[in-house]
Amino acid sequence: MKIHFFGATKTVTGSCFLLEAEKQNILVECGLFQESDKEYLNYEPFPFNPRKIDLVIITHAHLDHSALIPKLIKEGLRCRIITTPATKDLLEIMLFDALKVQKNENHKQLLYDEESIYKALKRTETLSYQKTLNFNGITIKFLDAGHILGSATVEIKINGKTVVFSGDIGRTGYPILRDPTPPTEADYLILESTYGNRTHKNLEESIKELIQAIKDTFKNGGNVIIPAFAVGRTQELLYILNKAVRQGILEQIDVYLDSPLAEEATRIYLSHPEVFDEEALRQMRNPSRSSIRLHFIRSVEESKRLNSIKSKAVIIAGSGMCQGGRIIYHLYHNISREECSIIFVGFQAKGTLGRKIVDGEKEIPILGKMLPVKAKIYTIGGFSAHADRDELLKWLEAIKTKPEVFIVHGEPEVIDIFKKSIEEKLSLKCHCPERLSTYEIG
Repeated sequence: MKIHFFGATKTVTGSCFLLEAEKQNILVECGLFQESDKEYLNYEPFPFNPRKIDLVIITHAHLDHSALIPKLIKEGLRCRIITTPATKDLLEIMLFDALKVQKNENHKQLLYDEESIYKALKRTETLSYQKTLNFNGITIKFLDAGHILGSATVEIKINGKTVVFSGDIGRTGYPILRDPTPPTEADYLILESTYGNRTHKNLEESIKELIQAIKDTFKNGGNVIIPAFAVGRTQELLYILNKAVRQGILEQIDVYLDSPLAEEATRIYLSHPEVFDEEALRQMRNPSRSSIRLHFIRSVEESKRLNSIKSKAVIIAGSGMCQGGRIIYHLYHNISREECSIIFVGFQAKGTLGRKIVDGEKEIPILGKMLPVKAKIYTIGGFSAHADRDELLKWLEAIKTKPEVFIVHGEPEVIDIFKKSIEEKLSLKCHCPERLSTYEIG
């Protein structure tokens, strides 16, 4: 058996791995590179022949794991694509939105077209958690990764060996979704490490910080701008704010969701209660009249009208790393106002506009202008949907066997630190693959 590493190697995005075994080629993930210095890779031919892939597995719908599936189709993929039911629903809206963003940004070369998306969705089949798929003598099972709706860890059994792809691992005790389910055994583990060098703030402390930031900003006469990922983070924020209003911790506030994609994703979330935890299910069964005043902003004209609101608005918009989308315009109109706040609640990859703001740059380029950063900047790490170092190690400890570990989905310095943590605490053999590297296993 061989594992080929084509993406998310010493970088966070661009997830793509090829498992070669029993004359079968199984591609796990096919995601977008989102770091500015690696975006060019999205336009290069795949470093493998899509026509020779026998099965594609997608762990979840985030674009850095899924967005290049239609490009696979365009370049000759003819096999089945397997994912969870909720992920398939999310993929439909996210792939079309990704194409829309490409068109809006006037890309000279589109990665794919609508026809390729339709063909990809037609080839996509679903497998529920804990169910098994027998594929030419290979057994495939999805475990709940607890990261976003439908996210999965993939367990593949071949010739008595178990190969596990962690996907993105979620948090323990996080809103809406159930806790991650680690595998009981693995011989080889491809493991994410996004936050492998740090621990998150306590979630309750982060919620208090968020609420206090909103109160302080409103008292100062400003707006709160939150760049948020349309799938996952937005739904969690709405859930948390609703709960705070119901409990009387926060007065009823106006929240503007300026993301048609996030609105559609929220509806899909509500259609999949089978993956919710008990608290979220109770809230669904017993809705309260006390809640935020939620405004769905659909048209560009409606979005522009938000610029006339100078205070007491919470505006949630994409993209989460400020690399495009409607958030750009809200930053343009608010980031130079001292009374306003920009609250980051998700990971900001190197080279992105969001990372520049978080790193404390005093001026940033937006819409052709250099704007001074005068708004208060908050980075609230406790809202991350990624497990932190301790949660990753605990997830890894639950595996009863001693897997050989391949660390991916992390910046180089993070991977190095996480590798040392695994070796010191669990005494496991670890690798840090380079892009286009191949490892013999089995």
